[in-house]
Amino acid sequence: MTEIATPATVAQALAAAIELGIDRLDAQLLLLHALGRAPHDRAWLLAHDTDGMSDAVWAALSTQLSRRLAGVPVAYLLGEKEFHGLSLRVDARVLVPRPDTETLVEWALHCLAGHVAPRVLDLGTGSGAIALALQHARSDAQVDAIDASADALVVAQANAERLGMPVRFGQAHWLDGAASGYTVIASNPPYIAANDPHLPALQHEPLGALVAGPDGLDDIRQIVRDAPLHLAEGGWLLLEHGHDQAAAVRQLLQTRGFAEVQSRNDLAGIQRCSGGVWRTVK
Repeated sequence: MTEIATPATVAQALAAAIELGIDRLDAQLLLLHALGRAPHDRAWLLAHDTDGMSDAVWAALSTQLSRRLAGVPVAYLLGEKEFHGLSLRVDARVLVPRPDTETLVEWALHCLAGHVAPRVLDLGTGSGAIALALQHARSDAQVDAIDASADALVVAQANAERLGMPVRFGQAHWLDGAASGYTVIASNPPYIAANDPHLPALQHEPLGALVAGPDGLDDIRQIVRDAPLHLAEGGWLLLEHGHDQAAAVRQLLQTRGFAEVQSRNDLAGIQRCSGGVWRTVK
């Protein structure tokens, strides 16, 4: 990024960031971060738009703007991301939690309704987003979370400790060694095809949490195959997947013997999650 002289005011600094090609919201969040303000305090920028901009703050902001222009997610630059009302610490060891994944959380909570002290398993927990959101909403639940990445589990466990959530974490490859009797198994697994043209835009996030074979369904196939051994009678398996994978995932679930197979739409109206219930008594 071409070096720019320190703008005179907060408003001019914001304008300079936007002129560089930074999205307005991203520019506001990064400016607040550089100023030591909370990310939700955007009203402060309006009330203080004529405040002076120091060289030190502008230098810090310029570094972050350069990284953002290089494609680094804003959440990594801020070190946090809000998900389902929780503030989670995130870095390059984990995927950035997406708002669309809240669809999976809401569906899981619907499936848990009416169950006392249910058992829940979050597969591929990453930052812990799904597990922590479910534990926060259902304090009576026993929530387990698994990830194959030791680095991701460090992030997830730190989030749980900071939020005071009793989620139990374990390292494993999907359901290897998992317990049984879960009311809900929920997962946002890797589902991007190895040759997907959008992958370069995600280069700063962990590849192992994104890619799942030639068609993006390798991990989902394994989860669907193994999940029945770990579900309680009438338990639900809920999976997030790609925008064009709903039909394929429903077919996998139906072929495995799941009932009530269906999909749920994300915030954009796209079929983003699919799932089914496991019953041994048909």
